[in-house]
Amino acid sequence: MPTHKTGTAFTKPVDPLLGQAIEAWQTVRPTQPSMLDRKTNEYADFLFAHRARRVAKHYINTAIIPMLCRKAGVPTADVRGNITSHRARSTIASQLYNAREPMTLFELQEWLGHRTPEATTHYAKLTPNTLARAYNDAGYIARNVRTIEVLVDRDAVTSGASASGEPWQYFDLGHGWCTYTFFEQCQHRMACARCDFYTPKDSSKGQLLEAKENLQKMLASIPLTDDERAAVDDGQAALNQLLERLTDVPTPSGPTPRQIGVPATATLLPIVDVRQGKTGGS
Repeated sequence: MPTHKTGTAFTKPVDPLLGQAIEAWQTVRPTQPSMLDRKTNEYADFLFAHRARRVAKHYINTAIIPMLCRKAGVPTADVRGNITSHRARSTIASQLYNAREPMTLFELQEWLGHRTPEATTHYAKLTPNTLARAYNDAGYIARNVRTIEVLVDRDAVTSGASASGEPWQYFDLGHGWCTYTFFEQCQHRMACARCDFYTPKDSSKGQLLEAKENLQKMLASIPLTDDERAAVDDGQAALNQLLERLTDVPTPSGPTPRQIGVPATATLLPIVDVRQGKTGGS
């Protein structure tokens, strides 16, 4: 590419199809002499030249592109104005920046032949699809929300026992079940203090619960606090810090972990993911 208004001469890769089209044009076009480049005051070989003269500056936009639009059966203008070579350059640059394996800003700068990245930012516009994909890849929702399995005792609901205070939903903590109705608000949910709402899975009560045939399995999304997310992301050290902060915080049943006798350094698994498999009804 010769010297232009935004940069010096440079070499740029193009699609093989474009290279073939250029070769086809050079094959049928008579040999052209080198011509003076007014920007550099040096002689250069120009691609768009015929009869020893350069193609007029606006010929591509006023003649060639309208002709191609007519052949393709598409309009020569849209709401933004006429279809021009510069708009094609802008479109290609935006597509390269929004591709599934996109060019970086600096790679696009080199490809466009700009002197500075600031000139390239005009072309580096994110499409809504790219922005949505970037947001999804960032995993914001996944990092701030965890899914937990919940067993619902349908008999307790239909019989009215749940209205009198009998447990009717059981949150699966991996090592046990929590029957606290407002589980999402419990400060101990990621580091269960094993209060009166807690039932170990290896206990007889827990085994009887899993043997019930009237249980309906559901999923619940639990938003995590900053401390809980740190426990999930950073591991045991962050979990131990969370446990220490909760030592004197009352559990839903009243007593604190210190009163219950749960050591501050207990190894309790945080809620990380959904456990697969069936328990009773589905």
